[in-house]
Amino acid sequence: MATDHDRSLLRTRDGKEARVTYEEIFFDLIYAFAVTQLSHFLLGSLTPLGALQSLILWFAVWLGWQYTCWVTNWFDPQSLQIRLLLFAIMLLGLVMAAALPEAFAERGLLFAASYAAIQVGRTIYVLLRLDCDHSLTANFQRILGWLCISAVLWIAGGLAEGNERLMFWIAAVACEYISPMFGFWLPGLGRSKTRDWTIEGGHLAERCQAFVFVALGESIVASGATLSETKDWAMPILAAFLIAFIGSVALWWSYFDTSSKAGSKVIIRSRDPGRIGAYFHYVHVIIIAGIIVFAVGDDLLIAHPTAPADLKTAIVSIAGPATYLIGNALYKNIVFGRVPLTHLAGLVGLALAVPLALFANLLVLGGTIMLILCGVAGWEACARRGGASRIAADEPEAV
Repeated sequence: MATDHDRSLLRTRDGKEARVTYEEIFFDLIYAFAVTQLSHFLLGSLTPLGALQSLILWFAVWLGWQYTCWVTNWFDPQSLQIRLLLFAIMLLGLVMAAALPEAFAERGLLFAASYAAIQVGRTIYVLLRLDCDHSLTANFQRILGWLCISAVLWIAGGLAEGNERLMFWIAAVACEYISPMFGFWLPGLGRSKTRDWTIEGGHLAERCQAFVFVALGESIVASGATLSETKDWAMPILAAFLIAFIGSVALWWSYFDTSSKAGSKVIIRSRDPGRIGAYFHYVHVIIIAGIIVFAVGDDLLIAHPTAPADLKTAIVSIAGPATYLIGNALYKNIVFGRVPLTHLAGLVGLALAVPLALFANLLVLGGTIMLILCGVAGWEACARRGGASRIAADEPEAV
């Protein structure tokens, strides 16, 4: 039962969609920096090991943002106590993001400690402000248990080196990412049920969409920064810049033009919005990872448009859009109940573009990928407007 103390922190539930606040938008600035740091880390580590390390760091960035997103869905960011919590997380997040490029070197412990402090500290702060009999208390107690387990693994990894650090951090990510799948079950504490996660669905969908904006912004900024650093703006470089920009527009189009509003509707109308909200977070980590890798491909394209597409650049150039299409297809499967044919066709097109990398330069390969992405976005937009497919439905079913 909520007391007046609890209610002063909770968001008002008046039947209207809760809007994203200025505090939350301000908070996202830290994660815009983190995404930039992450793309630069991957750009400088284009090896299988570097890709795995980048993936682990991306999960850390995403999980720190995701768990905070759920807190601000339940609790009012405009209340003084939650606002101060967000600002404290921002400070720690800034340290974490600054340490990210050297997370697998001499700043591993700093990265791990700042991240663990965000996860554990935020949860303890919330629990101290909830009464023992509040409906959310047991859920946060279970979350705290799992975050403490993962914090031990993060710190142990920060103290270790090389492959040991990597193994500790893989286990830590698994704890935080998989534990919600079985309700944060712990001995003596039981498990949480998604129907008990009384979230405001429209707000959660809008928060996920905001992070997609953050990642797409990094893609645009990376293209502009690479062009700015290039001394000779020859025609191949300008053509590469145009290809990169149009590709980013195509990514935006295939997400926001055809599914973002419907995604908000389906979570609002769901009989179990907590479950759909969890699905949203599971698939958006894939969508945004694809955008980050896509930005790295744009960097390579603009910097060296006439260079041969060697194996690692070809993999990066194709893997980013492919990952994005896979994540977006899974998202639309949640929203519309089916995987769109447009995305399957796009993945086939990207697979057929792989042999092109054996003899084409980056400009030709990048242009081909851009045309495929534009084809996916255009085809789906026409289907949506013409009502030719269920993916065009404006009224997704409640699930």
